[in-house]
Amino acid sequence: MFPDDCFRALDREECLRLLAKVPVGRVVYTRQALPAVLPVNFCLDASEAARAPGPPHAPDTCVVLCTSPGSGLVRAIDGVVVAFEADDFDGAARSGWSVVVTGRAGVVTDPAEHERLLQDGPKTWMPLEEIRFLRIEATLVTGREIRGMPGRG
Repeated sequence: MFPDDCFRALDREECLRLLAKVPVGRVVYTRQALPAVLPVNFCLDASEAARAPGPPHAPDTCVVLCTSPGSGLVRAIDGVVVAFEADDFDGAARSGWSVVVTGRAGVVTDPAEHERLLQDGPKTWMPLEEIRFLRIEATLVTGREIRGMPGRG
């Protein structure tokens, strides 16, 4: 199952299944022409509203984040392509996985969709008076799993 290097590529469905198991990931974007990484809580959204219009290869699942309307993150990623990464590792077993979602990010502007996400979307960890939802299209989803090799130091 695993080649000698202990790595295994994960298919899209397995990547999305693993993403649904963790509450925190990292959004990777550009800030002042430099790479920036911000940990955020998130959820996956596979609702009909999340389905991007377009050809059959259009994303069917999105990563949804919530933040405040005045957040620098909103200004930095609205309308641009970003990456989102989440992982889970067991240091003692030297095993784990990492998944990267790449796609265009955008602010959810539809009032009905905003209301739906207030019920079904990610719950903010911060005390916010107003919430803005950001959606990242899962255009490209890649992942790797590693299994530790017993007896190797």
